Amino acid sequence: MDETEEARKAVRFASRRAANTGGSLHILALVPQQNFNAFGGVQATIEQEARERAEVMADNAAGNIFAEGGKMPQIAVRVGSAQTVVREYLEEHEEVAALVLAAAEDSNPGPLVTHFTSGAHALPCPVYIVPGSLSDEKIDELA
Repeated sequence: MDETEEARKAVRFASRRAANTGGSLHILALVPQQNFNAFGGVQATIEQEARERAEVMADNAAGNIFAEGGKMPQIAVRVGSAQTVVREYLEEHEEVAALVLAAAEDSNPGPLVTHFTSGAHALPCPVYIVPGSLSDEKIDELA
């Protein structure tokens, strides 16, 4: 999960799907790896602020999911390359039944969708792609 509209749509679909099937939800909040090195404490502050933003975002999403469905999702916050972090998380959590991503509304579906659909054959679970153009009502209907 990140701060994009696609992530919000993916979480909406996944939470509704989990509620409708009796499943549970994992929220993996991603903190991008910093590609630069600032001086000493500045670097640590930048990394800490990014982590805190991701934690707040995941906690807010989890709170909304709990308020709507009464079931608290499992939350993890990880730092690193999104593709690597997601793949490692799936390897560590064999109970994950599906990876839910959402495509951006424009012609480029986004880096995670592109990466995981091209390598879906090597994943331990199916990949669900939520079209970015779907309304919340349509997402709820399909879930």
